[in-house]
Amino acid sequence: MVSTFLNVEDFRRRARWRLPKVAFDFIDGGAETESAVRGNRGAFAEVKLRPKNGTRVGIPDLRTTVLGHELSMPVALAPCGMARIANPQGDLGAARAAGAAGTAFTLSTMSGHRLEDVAGVAAGPLWFQVYEVGGRPRVEASLARAAAAGFSAIVVTLDTQVSGHRWRDSRNGASVLLGPNKVAAARYVPQLLQNPEWLVNRLRDGLVPRVENVMREDGVPEYLWRDIRARTLAWEDFAWVREAWSGHIMVKGVLTAEDAVRALDAGVDGIIVSNHGGRQLDGVHATLEVLPEVVDAVAGRCEVLLDGGIRTGTDVLKALALGAKAVLVGRPWMYALGSAGEAGVARLLEIFRIELERDMQLMGCAKVEELGTDCVDAPPAWYARHRGV
Repeated sequence: MVSTFLNVEDFRRRARWRLPKVAFDFIDGGAETESAVRGNRGAFAEVKLRPKNGTRVGIPDLRTTVLGHELSMPVALAPCGMARIANPQGDLGAARAAGAAGTAFTLSTMSGHRLEDVAGVAAGPLWFQVYEVGGRPRVEASLARAAAAGFSAIVVTLDTQVSGHRWRDSRNGASVLLGPNKVAAARYVPQLLQNPEWLVNRLRDGLVPRVENVMREDGVPEYLWRDIRARTLAWEDFAWVREAWSGHIMVKGVLTAEDAVRALDAGVDGIIVSNHGGRQLDGVHATLEVLPEVVDAVAGRCEVLLDGGIRTGTDVLKALALGAKAVLVGRPWMYALGSAGEAGVARLLEIFRIELERDMQLMGCAKVEELGTDCVDAPPAWYARHRGV
């Protein structure tokens, strides 16, 4: 069946049909008016490609190197919490699919699987997303576990001091249906009954979604105890994070040149330009829009990646041309997981590869390193903003 999926929207439609509204909207939705979600997608339409026609390319070389690891293509999987609500295979299935495709997988702090178990099935580079959950001792313990399991990099996420207000989740009762308070969930149960296959899978997998990497010593998930939310680490914390972690460090959530410079001062190895997929602060700039600003501020001193709104191969080409070393996709792999489990994620990555090969040929580029600002026309204001014009 997965061979019939041709693009991300096919997976999204299938996931919407297979998942109850609370689960689909948790994946699909954003903060407040969702203008940042729409903005991420709209920004790609503002960039036009400039192909080099009359060029014989052959089969393009999609390989790139991120943090010293060769990826088979410049598309990796972003961290997505609570993946088991899409399918019980969760992060295990996604990590296997990423490894088979020769690319990297980023495990969320709020994963439903133990990081050791994910490491045990992954064949590609593994990165571990870090929130400040449970205080410094808990973070240091998680970093020690990640290092022992073979994770090569951590992704410190900066934009989650509190959870953004997602109106869809509030209306659907996500905090009770996807959390521990099953008495309060009673009035929302009818929406689950409309998707009996999903409900049966959830019951088999354990009614309360698991968050295996934030467990307290007494077996209670940290984020459920007293409703503690994930918090961000601050710039001043990078000194002790570097002491606790000897591998590569990336920061995720940078949207300005000023924060890019702070990241460099903190000694990071990579920056992920991200607005959390529009799930945190609504009304912020699209990630593609601020990518030139960040790339200019970094000036080659660390690697820059981008997430937010990537849906097609041409989206990837535009991000690379504007200076990203690679992109990360989040919602697309959650749609694919909800549609067809691990096989869905594998098919999604295959689609990106097929599209990238075709689009590179049409662009007249034999390898990704040939993609530069001469390959795109972007709004002049995107460049003028950070040059003081």
